[in-house]
Amino acid sequence: MSRRSGSVVLASAAVLALIAVLTLGGEQRIAGNVRIEIPDGASAVRIGRLLEDSSLVRFPRLFALFARWRGTAGDLKAGRYVIPAEASWTDILDVLERGAVETIPFTIPEGYSTKQIVGIVSELTGTSADSVIGLTADSLLAVEFGVPGPGLEGYLFPETYRIAEGLSPEDLLRILAQGYLGFWTAERRALLDSSGRTEREVVTLASIVEKEARVVDEMPTIAGVYANRLQIGMPLQADPTVQYALGSPRSPLLYASIDSVADHPYNTYTHTGLPPGPIASPGAAALEAALQPADVPYLYFVARADGSHEFTRTLREHNNAKNRIRREAGQALLESAVDVSRDTTPGE
Repeated sequence: MSRRSGSVVLASAAVLALIAVLTLGGEQRIAGNVRIEIPDGASAVRIGRLLEDSSLVRFPRLFALFARWRGTAGDLKAGRYVIPAEASWTDILDVLERGAVETIPFTIPEGYSTKQIVGIVSELTGTSADSVIGLTADSLLAVEFGVPGPGLEGYLFPETYRIAEGLSPEDLLRILAQGYLGFWTAERRALLDSSGRTEREVVTLASIVEKEARVVDEMPTIAGVYANRLQIGMPLQADPTVQYALGSPRSPLLYASIDSVADHPYNTYTHTGLPPGPIASPGAAALEAALQPADVPYLYFVARADGSHEFTRTLREHNNAKNRIRREAGQALLESAVDVSRDTTPGE
């Protein structure tokens, strides 16, 4: 072997030995976790330099060479990452190849309206609320997302999510709509087909149930009360639909407020049947209840102080139950109660 060949072999062996050391264990120049952002289109060399700037590697070109040797230099994904300071080169490349970016948790509570959800989306994406409102009302976007529409009200599924930073409001709304679509298993689609209602009607009923119920176990019974009213053509007289028509909550909901939106299609005191669409985003339990309402004889219910309800068959029974509950609750509740002289609402 020539002296030159021997030098090349020794140099190659030294490089391989160095790579082996660096890939088996981190350089450990710092402690804790390091946040780093990889821009779109960054080469392996540029990524190596960014890692060097963050004290995660000391030899950026050698890091890029190692990425090419692995055959993944072109697979490193952009995004914001959190990488342990002790991570080896192999660990770092695994993270970047998988695109395991830093995520932000957030929750959409059950019963939130699009107006409330818009605030969350606006804050997470740094977009104006007005522009997000426009997206939620876009019928073409509803079609693109595969939900009944006409807008996104009712179809932004309540759940806890984790998302990467930098999403557009449209991308974030798509994720929420995908959460809704994920509810619809083949079995639930079969229940929908046999229910005699459209998907929008089921979601609309579920949204009312979601807003009325405080006890999850009561949801099927509440849905059953509304189903009974729908069957006989009796107005639902659901306070949450009137609150939706008013545009802001009123407590207590007085008849003057109800009368002020008498012509509104969401006023279920003055219009029979379901309102035109959902009034909020129902959760899985409310959707299940709307798909399979309990077979009950009731037409009325009244709230107890603890949020549960007493269910009754006739208006006389309903008024008796309401008066008794008010007496039990005390004078304070009596003074704040809505006048019962015209009351036939199932859920007060």
